[in-house]
Amino acid sequence: MNSTASQVRQDFNCFGEFGQQGIGYSVSHLREEIEGILGIRCLYPAILVGAGNIGTAIANQVIFENRCFDLVGIFDKDSRKIGSVIRGITVSSTDELEQFCREHDVITAIICVPKYAVEEIAERLYACGVKSFWNFSHFDISEKFTDVIVENVHLSDSLMQLCFRINRQCIAGGVSPLTAPPDFGNDY
Repeated sequence: MNSTASQVRQDFNCFGEFGQQGIGYSVSHLREEIEGILGIRCLYPAILVGAGNIGTAIANQVIFENRCFDLVGIFDKDSRKIGSVIRGITVSSTDELEQFCREHDVITAIICVPKYAVEEIAERLYACGVKSFWNFSHFDISEKFTDVIVENVHLSDSLMQLCFRINRQCIAGGVSPLTAPPDFGNDY
Protein backbone atom coordinates (compact mmCIF):
# COMPACT_ATOMS: atom_id res chain seq x y z
CA MET A 1 0.00 0.00 0.00
CA ASN A 2 3.05 2.25 0.22
CA SER A 3 1.93 3.70 3.57
CA THR A 4 4.28 4.45 6.41
CA ALA A 5 3.58 3.47 10.02
CA SER A 6 3.22 7.16 10.78
CA GLN A 7 0.52 7.58 8.12
CA VAL A 8 -1.40 4.61 9.49
CA ARG A 9 -1.22 6.01 13.05
CA GLN A 10 -2.41 9.41 11.83
CA ASP A 11 -5.34 7.77 10.03
CA PHE A 12 -6.28 5.83 13.16
CA ASN A 13 -6.12 9.01 15.23
CA CYS A 14 -8.84 10.56 13.06
CA PHE A 15 -11.25 8.09 14.66
CA GLY A 16 -10.01 8.15 18.26
CA GLU A 17 -7.29 6.85 20.52
CA PHE A 18 -6.65 3.17 19.82
CA GLY A 19 -3.06 2.47 20.79
CA GLN A 20 -0.58 3.30 23.51
CA GLN A 21 2.56 5.21 22.72
CA GLY A 22 5.61 2.96 22.83
CA ILE A 23 3.44 -0.17 23.13
CA GLY A 24 1.36 -0.23 19.96
CA TYR A 25 -2.11 -1.54 19.32
CA SER A 26 -4.20 -4.37 20.65
CA VAL A 27 -5.14 -6.01 17.36
CA SER A 28 -8.44 -7.39 18.68
CA HIS A 29 -9.45 -4.00 20.12
CA LEU A 30 -8.38 -2.22 16.94
CA ARG A 31 -10.40 -4.66 14.82
CA GLU A 32 -13.50 -4.08 16.98
CA GLU A 33 -13.11 -0.33 16.67
CA ILE A 34 -12.69 -0.47 12.89
CA GLU A 35 -15.72 -2.77 12.61
CA GLY A 36 -17.71 -0.21 14.60
CA ILE A 37 -16.53 2.67 12.44
CA LEU A 38 -17.38 0.81 9.24
CA GLY A 39 -20.70 -0.41 10.63
CA ILE A 40 -19.97 -4.04 9.85
CA ARG A 41 -21.34 -5.41 13.10
CA CYS A 42 -24.86 -4.87 11.82
CA LEU A 43 -26.95 -6.89 9.42
CA TYR A 44 -29.11 -4.46 7.46
CA PRO A 45 -32.33 -5.83 5.91
CA ALA A 46 -32.22 -5.32 2.14
CA ILE A 47 -34.42 -6.04 -0.83
CA LEU A 48 -33.59 -6.39 -4.50
CA VAL A 49 -35.95 -4.85 -7.05
CA GLY A 50 -35.56 -6.16 -10.58
CA ALA A 51 -35.01 -9.90 -11.00
CA GLY A 52 -33.71 -9.66 -14.56
CA ASN A 53 -30.22 -10.65 -15.64
CA ILE A 54 -28.31 -8.15 -13.50
CA GLY A 55 -30.54 -8.56 -10.46
CA THR A 56 -30.38 -12.34 -10.62
CA ALA A 57 -26.60 -12.29 -11.03
CA ILE A 58 -26.20 -9.97 -8.05
CA ALA A 59 -28.55 -12.03 -5.90
CA ASN A 60 -26.71 -15.23 -6.74
CA GLN A 61 -23.12 -13.98 -6.64
CA VAL A 62 -22.90 -11.46 -3.81
CA ILE A 63 -22.58 -12.95 -0.33
CA PHE A 64 -24.63 -10.24 1.34
CA GLU A 65 -24.20 -11.57 4.86
CA ASN A 66 -20.44 -11.09 4.57
CA ARG A 67 -21.10 -7.49 3.58
CA CYS A 68 -23.50 -6.62 6.43
CA PHE A 69 -26.74 -7.03 4.52
CA ASP A 70 -29.51 -9.58 4.87
CA LEU A 71 -31.28 -10.03 1.54
CA VAL A 72 -34.84 -10.54 2.74
CA GLY A 73 -36.84 -10.07 -0.47
CA ILE A 74 -36.66 -9.97 -4.25
CA PHE A 75 -39.26 -8.18 -6.37
CA ASP A 76 -40.17 -7.86 -10.02
CA LYS A 77 -43.20 -6.79 -12.04
CA ASP A 78 -42.79 -9.48 -14.71
CA SER A 79 -45.38 -12.21 -14.13
CA ARG A 80 -42.92 -14.76 -15.59
CA LYS A 81 -40.45 -14.03 -12.80
CA ILE A 82 -42.93 -13.72 -9.91
CA GLY A 83 -43.03 -16.96 -7.98
CA SER A 84 -39.63 -18.14 -9.20
CA VAL A 85 -36.94 -18.76 -6.60
CA ILE A 86 -33.59 -16.98 -6.61
CA ARG A 87 -31.09 -17.75 -3.88
CA GLY A 88 -33.79 -19.47 -1.88
CA ILE A 89 -36.02 -16.38 -1.97
CA THR A 90 -39.33 -16.40 -3.83
CA VAL A 91 -39.63 -13.45 -6.20
CA SER A 92 -42.63 -11.32 -5.21
CA SER A 93 -44.63 -8.81 -7.20
CA THR A 94 -43.63 -5.16 -6.92
CA ASP A 95 -47.27 -4.62 -5.92
CA GLU A 96 -46.26 -6.04 -2.53
CA LEU A 97 -43.30 -3.67 -1.95
CA GLU A 98 -44.86 -1.30 0.56
CA GLN A 99 -46.34 -3.95 2.82
CA PHE A 100 -43.16 -6.04 2.73
CA CYS A 101 -40.91 -3.06 3.53
CA ARG A 102 -43.02 -2.11 6.52
CA GLU A 103 -43.20 -5.67 7.85
CA HIS A 104 -39.47 -6.30 7.48
CA ASP A 105 -38.06 -2.84 8.38
CA VAL A 106 -36.14 -2.71 5.12
CA ILE A 107 -33.18 -0.33 5.26
CA THR A 108 -31.65 -0.77 1.80
CA ALA A 109 -32.93 -1.42 -1.71
CA ILE A 110 -30.80 -2.82 -4.48
CA ILE A 111 -32.18 -1.30 -7.68
CA CYS A 112 -31.76 -3.33 -10.87
CA VAL A 113 -34.58 -1.97 -13.00
CA PRO A 114 -34.49 0.00 -16.26
CA LYS A 115 -34.05 3.76 -16.03
CA TYR A 116 -37.68 4.45 -16.94
CA ALA A 117 -38.92 2.47 -13.91
CA VAL A 118 -36.53 3.75 -11.23
CA GLU A 119 -38.23 7.00 -10.29
CA GLU A 120 -41.54 5.37 -9.42
CA ILE A 121 -39.85 2.51 -7.52
CA ALA A 122 -37.63 4.96 -5.63
CA GLU A 123 -40.63 7.12 -4.68
CA ARG A 124 -42.52 4.12 -3.35
CA LEU A 125 -39.53 2.85 -1.38
CA TYR A 126 -38.75 6.30 -0.02
CA ALA A 127 -42.34 6.67 1.18
CA CYS A 128 -41.84 3.40 3.11
CA GLY A 129 -38.75 4.77 4.83
CA VAL A 130 -36.09 3.11 2.68
CA LYS A 131 -33.29 5.66 2.58
CA SER A 132 -30.30 3.78 1.21
CA PHE A 133 -29.88 2.41 -2.28
CA TRP A 134 -27.37 0.32 -4.19
CA ASN A 135 -28.35 1.64 -7.60
CA PHE A 136 -27.55 -0.21 -10.81
CA SER A 137 -29.79 2.00 -12.93
CA HIS A 138 -28.85 5.19 -14.74
CA PHE A 139 -31.16 7.39 -12.68
CA ASP A 140 -29.81 9.72 -10.01
CA ILE A 141 -31.95 8.90 -6.97
CA SER A 142 -30.13 11.41 -4.75
CA GLU A 143 -31.08 14.25 -7.07
CA LYS A 144 -34.76 13.68 -6.26
CA PHE A 145 -34.27 12.69 -2.60
CA THR A 146 -31.46 14.67 -1.02
CA ASP A 147 -31.51 12.84 2.32
CA VAL A 148 -30.81 9.36 0.97
CA ILE A 149 -27.59 7.38 0.80
CA VAL A 150 -26.91 6.11 -2.70
CA GLU A 151 -24.11 4.03 -4.08
CA ASN A 152 -24.40 4.21 -7.87
CA VAL A 153 -22.91 1.37 -9.87
CA HIS A 154 -22.40 1.97 -13.55
CA LEU A 155 -20.91 -1.11 -15.14
CA SER A 156 -19.95 0.85 -18.25
CA ASP A 157 -17.76 3.10 -16.07
CA SER A 158 -15.64 0.16 -14.98
CA LEU A 159 -15.37 -0.96 -18.59
CA MET A 160 -14.06 2.50 -19.49
CA GLN A 161 -11.61 2.27 -16.57
CA LEU A 162 -10.35 -1.00 -18.05
CA CYS A 163 -9.97 0.65 -21.45
CA PHE A 164 -8.00 3.49 -19.87
CA ARG A 165 -5.66 1.08 -18.09
CA ILE A 166 -5.07 -0.92 -21.29
CA ASN A 167 -4.34 2.30 -23.17
CA ARG A 168 -1.92 3.45 -20.46
CA GLN A 169 -0.08 0.12 -20.56
CA CYS A 170 0.26 0.31 -24.35
CA ILE A 171 1.59 3.86 -24.23
CA ALA A 172 4.04 2.97 -21.44
CA GLY A 173 5.30 0.09 -23.59
CA GLY A 174 5.78 2.37 -26.58
CA VAL A 175 3.07 0.67 -28.60
CA SER A 176 0.22 2.47 -30.29
CA PRO A 177 -2.96 1.37 -28.50
CA LEU A 178 -4.83 1.23 -31.80
CA THR A 179 -2.45 -1.12 -33.61
CA ALA A 180 -1.38 -3.80 -31.16
CA PRO A 181 -3.00 -5.77 -28.36
CA PRO A 182 -1.41 -5.14 -24.99
CA ASP A 183 1.04 -7.52 -23.37
CA PHE A 184 -0.23 -7.75 -19.80
CA GLY A 185 2.75 -9.72 -18.58
CA ASN A 186 2.55 -10.91 -14.98
CA ASP A 187 0.80 -7.80 -13.64
CA TYR A 188 -2.66 -9.27 -14.15
